[in-house]
Amino acid sequence: MGLWDTLKQHAGAQLLEVIDWTDDSNDTLVYRYPTFNQAITNNSKLVVREGQACVFVAEGRLSEVFGPGTYALDTRNAPIMRFFQSIAYGLEEPYKGDIYFMNTRQYMDNGWGTATPIMIRDAEFGPVRIRAYGIYSYRITDPATFLRQLVGTDGLFTTDEINGQLKRKLVGSMAQVVGKSRIAVLDLASNYQDLGDQLRDDLNPTFQESYGITLTDFTIQSISLPEEVEKALDTRSKMGILGDLNAYTQLKAADAIEHAAKNTGVGGLGASMGVGFGLGNQVGANMMAAQQQGVAGGAPPPLPQAQGYHYNGPSGQSQLPLAQVVQRVAADPSGNHMVWQSGWPAWKPATEVPEIASQLPPTPPPPVTATYHYNGPSGQSQLPLAQVVSAVQADPGAKHLVWQSGWPAWKPATEVPEIASQLGGGAPPPLP
Repeated sequence: MGLWDTLKQHAGAQLLEVIDWTDDSNDTLVYRYPTFNQAITNNSKLVVREGQACVFVAEGRLSEVFGPGTYALDTRNAPIMRFFQSIAYGLEEPYKGDIYFMNTRQYMDNGWGTATPIMIRDAEFGPVRIRAYGIYSYRITDPATFLRQLVGTDGLFTTDEINGQLKRKLVGSMAQVVGKSRIAVLDLASNYQDLGDQLRDDLNPTFQESYGITLTDFTIQSISLPEEVEKALDTRSKMGILGDLNAYTQLKAADAIEHAAKNTGVGGLGASMGVGFGLGNQVGANMMAAQQQGVAGGAPPPLPQAQGYHYNGPSGQSQLPLAQVVQRVAADPSGNHMVWQSGWPAWKPATEVPEIASQLPPTPPPPVTATYHYNGPSGQSQLPLAQVVSAVQADPGAKHLVWQSGWPAWKPATEVPEIASQLGGGAPPPLP
């Protein structure tokens, strides 16, 4: 580029700018606004639209984060004078600045899935391998953290640069959540919503602190079993549909006789005779059983036995009556006490069995201590209510922000009723 062209560009750069950005893509997270020599003229206007945030980096340091609105930028690049300042630096602007626009809308319908099967332990089937897939959504909620931790000086940051990392985090946490839930494999389908919400709540503090983003939705669309386990389930379902095997055998025998009667050949006659003999034997056996029941009908029924359970807990595995199960659960309420009875599809926690739970002494709920994610002059951390109040009282003029799970965004600490009530909100403000 010639000297004349360079001078013309410098001359055009002396004018005030109106800086704004509209995005028609579906994958752009961050866009750095292009300026001549990366220098922004003082008092230039910045327009930030809804669904956007803007980070101003002045002279190499993050200066401020702007929400929707119009702002006047304060820089050391005064019109006209900036040209004479650049002469000493070979027409290079000495006071540089960058404007990073960020999309704060939700990025939805991002797919996730397990690349390899997840091994979990099921109470009924033992160790099984499962596969899962679904979709998730997220949005930028802390532009400053997102810029520092992920963007750096990248002029164009898209979803492809972060989705891979998010998927790996989600799949790894998915295995932990399903394993800790102790939900039977046959009951997973009815708990997709609860498992997705639990994983979202567990991951959000880490995502917000490490990346400055919030996971707004996590949906499990399917959890599938290996082929051999699915075949075993199909066989079990078929047996349940057939019900009484004796009645089923008699029905098939009657069908065979009817079919053989229609066949006048010798083979058909032999088949009908064989089936007839088999059916006769079956009927005779049924009559003998009925007679035996009639003879024994006059005898008294056996005495009722105490209700017993197969028990597995901290003290080992054994078969115990109801009273001893209650005694062991009451002695160690925090222990893992599992019970099973004939006919149950799987082991159950003892506290979920009504007969046992009704005899256990009531336990008071644990005290709840309010905890907040805090961001202030001393940095970012997770603090209880008392320490947040102490931090605000120690530096009332500073900016103290707090956040809890379920809140859509950070809030000033003085706007939270629980905190404000302990700050002496009824006292008059200090004199100017």
